Amino acid sequence: MRLSENYFKQDAVVLAKDLLGKILVRRFDDGIELRAKITEVEAYRGEEDLACHASKGLTKRTEVMYEEGGKVYVYLIYGMYWLLNFVCGHKGEPQAVLIRGIESISGPGRVGRGLQLDKTFYGEDLNASQRLWVEKAENAEVLNIKATKRIGVEYAGEEWAGKLWRFFIPG
Repeated sequence: MRLSENYFKQDAVVLAKDLLGKILVRRFDDGIELRAKITEVEAYRGEEDLACHASKGLTKRTEVMYEEGGKVYVYLIYGMYWLLNFVCGHKGEPQAVLIRGIESISGPGRVGRGLQLDKTFYGEDLNASQRLWVEKAENAEVLNIKATKRIGVEYAGEEWAGKLWRFFIPG
């Protein structure tokens, strides 16, 4: 049921909406698995998107965003929260989808904490990973998807901060 390698090789906005309702699986070191529906995401589309980390170009931090879709991009904020992103699109076209919420956990910092993420997840291959991946849901139909402005990106200017690229399932 794991999503195929090619699944992540699509545009961030399209992928973000499609990820809603999919199952995020995290296998911890003790073998216990957390399985939770993805409920909230944000899309970040390339160097032209001033809210996207890739707007500064290729850096050590953003290097993985320039890879083929299907890699994990994690980064630390406030010195304490690892945020989970899925790289998407094609090599050389940096795009990613931020996972803002999963069942029972709301907020990207809380998601990272709940999944016990750290810097070792940077660049992880979602197709091959034994500790983090995404699966199709048994009931794949998702209704009532809402779109709003992305959160906390006012610095990017009105055009980019105003994009309705945050998607969620009301609940």
